[in-house]
Amino acid sequence: MTASFKPVSVAIGDLTAHPANVRSNSPETYDSENIAHLKASIAVLGLLQPLLVQKLDGKYAVLAGGRRHAALKELVTDKAAKGFTAKTKVDCRLVPEDCDVTTALSLAENITQAPMNAIDEFEAFARMMEIDGQSPETIAKTFGTTVAAVKGRLRYGLIHPDIRAAARAKTITLDTMKAFAEHPSQEAQREVFEALAKEDNYLQAYTVRQALKSRGVQVSDDIGAFVREEYEARGGAVAADLLEEHSVLEDASLVEAILLEKLTAAAEEARMRLGFAWADAMVRYDYATMADYGRVYPGPIEPDEAVQKRIDEITAELEKLQLEMEDEGLEDDAYNALYDRVDALEEEARDLQEAYSAEDLARSGVIASWQGGQITLHVGLVRPEDTVKEEGARGSSASPTGEEAPDPGEITYPASLAEDLKTERAMALGAAMALHPEATLDLTLFKLVSDVLASGMSVTQAIKIDARKEYRTHAKMDEIDETSLEQVGAAHDALDLSWLDDTRAPVDQFAAFRALEAGEKTKLVAYATASTTQSCFARDPRRDSLMHDFEIEIMPDIRAHWTPNAALFNRFKKAWLLKILGEDLGLAQEAVTLASSSKKEIVAFCDKLFAEPFATLTDAQRAAVAAWCPPMMQTAGVACDEAEPAAETPEPDSEVAQAA
Repeated sequence: MTASFKPVSVAIGDLTAHPANVRSNSPETYDSENIAHLKASIAVLGLLQPLLVQKLDGKYAVLAGGRRHAALKELVTDKAAKGFTAKTKVDCRLVPEDCDVTTALSLAENITQAPMNAIDEFEAFARMMEIDGQSPETIAKTFGTTVAAVKGRLRYGLIHPDIRAAARAKTITLDTMKAFAEHPSQEAQREVFEALAKEDNYLQAYTVRQALKSRGVQVSDDIGAFVREEYEARGGAVAADLLEEHSVLEDASLVEAILLEKLTAAAEEARMRLGFAWADAMVRYDYATMADYGRVYPGPIEPDEAVQKRIDEITAELEKLQLEMEDEGLEDDAYNALYDRVDALEEEARDLQEAYSAEDLARSGVIASWQGGQITLHVGLVRPEDTVKEEGARGSSASPTGEEAPDPGEITYPASLAEDLKTERAMALGAAMALHPEATLDLTLFKLVSDVLASGMSVTQAIKIDARKEYRTHAKMDEIDETSLEQVGAAHDALDLSWLDDTRAPVDQFAAFRALEAGEKTKLVAYATASTTQSCFARDPRRDSLMHDFEIEIMPDIRAHWTPNAALFNRFKKAWLLKILGEDLGLAQEAVTLASSSKKEIVAFCDKLFAEPFATLTDAQRAAVAAWCPPMMQTAGVACDEAEPAAETPEPDSEVAQAA
């Protein structure tokens, strides 16, 4: 239609806005931040599409192309821009003054020029690099964006063509397509795509990422970083990615072989240093297999004068450190440094006061495995064929019949531990809310309306409807149970985020959002609300009756979203752990057996117990393990004002247990 309009060159200074332009009532469209990319593109490439203008009061009024006009005006005033003045002429198409369809033309121009399809954009970026030979740096300069943002788009544009075609045809979502960029090899992407397509007609981003993990190890993975130098020295193939952290060590078998070699060397070094009979290694510690193994423990020895002096020094320092850790104003880094120092001192004190017997050393060994991004040593293990069956033998799993565990006293929760438990509970609640989108949407809308229209106290303080994500603080965030994080991640993967494209103007993002189906909007609102959950313990019906009842509905059992692990048990005293085992879980025999063990060994036992309950447990014990959590964290637990953390007092004896 515009082909019939006469081409004309017009000086930028002679251009003015046309009142019939349908975007005239949306001045935010022309804000500097909304046209920054367009301005950068015109500065480098020039005006690629003519403006549609009409003579009006001696000026050329821009009927269609208002954002381009705004970008041109900014270039004129920008002293850093070269070649743009008020006299610089640009290409235009002249609409006759007697044309009576100006509003219709403007509307058609602005509607038909929809934002570029995301896949088209990714592919265009890739062509600029592959065909035009441009670098990510020059592309970023052209479009006024960051190099990292350009590399991200380039990675998506280099995904296997068949997968991009599937996303274009909407047989897979854009998020699922993006997941294939986790591996830079198009061949690996294609093989995974075809395999998953045969198994399931609906591919999810999560399953794609899991499948790609079997095709190699990313260099940013803890194992990848650990073995990379040796891997490359042996000629292992590396699939390079534009973003270095996504490069992949493709030979997974070589990665595992190198890791096993390093684990074996660490196990052998520990065997020689500690005097064990044998050493072994496994990439992942198999708790099911190791359940048949026994374990021996060091027994107490009488320290000499010099050793006793050092033990007294350690005890005094531990008491001082515990008081320092109670300071709620401590920064995370300072707290973690104190935490690590306590661990080191407790280990040193234990080594000074305990030793393995010659008999135990002759039949036990050490296994090295990879856990938590580092080599972990499992010491004192006894193979099934070497296990001593004599009841009551020192170090064996049996214990004298009738012996009772020592009274550990009441369990109290230091303020620092209580605050971290609040964070973990809030994360679990957020996961439950994300998994119940309809109920959470109702809660969100009810609170939004009630807070505005109702008088008096807010209906609930548990969530904030103010479009701000709640910041999670925790002393050991990298060690906590990840169940709720994985559930929230899966909920995020299921969201339709096609509308959320930072290359679009906000008005275009909003239009795409409004076009979503109601069910998709519900999931988005629920996910956003779930991200605002506040840190607190079980709700007091007298204070927050709404959330008390709502949580019982969507999160009747926090253990569906959270599992106790070593990070929690490390914060408990040794006596508390024995009390939990004996009284809460019904494992009195095990508590007696472990009473002479170190706290570190008891923590490891509890961690394994909750990770995968032992096959030897009774039904009652299994049920207790499946349900246990600190009382204050359970939805139907004690009320807030009944769960105030008690002040902690140091233990009087020489065995100082670690508190938070």
